[in-house]
Amino acid sequence: MQLEASLNEYSQNRGSEEKPERPARVKSIRVVNKASLLMGMVLLLLSGLTIYALLTMDYKNIDLLKGLTDTLANFKTMFSKPHSPHLNIGQALYQLLITLGLAFLTTVLGGIIALFLGLLAARNLSNPMLTNLVKGIIAFIRAVPTILWVLIFAVAAGLGSAAAVIGMTFHSVSYLTKAYSESFEDLDAGTIEALKASGANWWQIVSQAVLPASLSYLISWTFMRFEINFGNAVAMGAAAGAAGIGFELFMASEFYFDLGEVGMITYLILACAMILEAVSTGLKGRLIGEG
Repeated sequence: MQLEASLNEYSQNRGSEEKPERPARVKSIRVVNKASLLMGMVLLLLSGLTIYALLTMDYKNIDLLKGLTDTLANFKTMFSKPHSPHLNIGQALYQLLITLGLAFLTTVLGGIIALFLGLLAARNLSNPMLTNLVKGIIAFIRAVPTILWVLIFAVAAGLGSAAAVIGMTFHSVSYLTKAYSESFEDLDAGTIEALKASGANWWQIVSQAVLPASLSYLISWTFMRFEINFGNAVAMGAAAGAAGIGFELFMASEFYFDLGEVGMITYLILACAMILEAVSTGLKGRLIGEG
């Protein structure tokens, strides 16, 4: 009996000694750096200003409920009764082609210029000082909205297609230069180093390694910019007098105030945008599959 009690006591003591201690629960600590703190303060300030503006805005005795009802009624008229007394379908398609032509021209011009600037802006292909200079210039151009560039050139060159093309091309160059340079910088550094070691010059490296390897990305980015330029061309048709379907939309909404015609033009623009999106998606899928 005494031996059995001793064995039981020994096993209990051993079990208590070998029992692992429960680790202390570590509380997750969220590190707040200066950038996140500054971002939070900016968002808080903007939220406060928005609330203050909504509370102190002079609504001039506007009935918000009536305004919402009238807006819904206008939308119903636009999209349920589309018609065009001032513009037949042939003329509408022709104006749509003009808008597509503006988008295509600005994309091609912007892509050609951006290709050379993208090579100069890529850190693995150019001098660091030149890279920083090019990236700084295109960052400034990209920070200014397209509509503002068009208005600047409209003052310099006059209203019309020329101002729209120059302004849209200006912004397209900055957008595509950034996209192209980042595509070039993502290339395998070993391939470029191997070509340099074999005695290849800069142009041979670009033509034999850089452009073939990044061709699918260049086409994808260019087509994406073409979609953006189509939307810009619609807006520029009214803002800069560049003709096209955007000018007809401006005339129907501001000059004639025909909601049915606005609806028909809107349907045409939406249909064209959907076709461009479908083509873009198919093209990107094919390029990625081949890559």
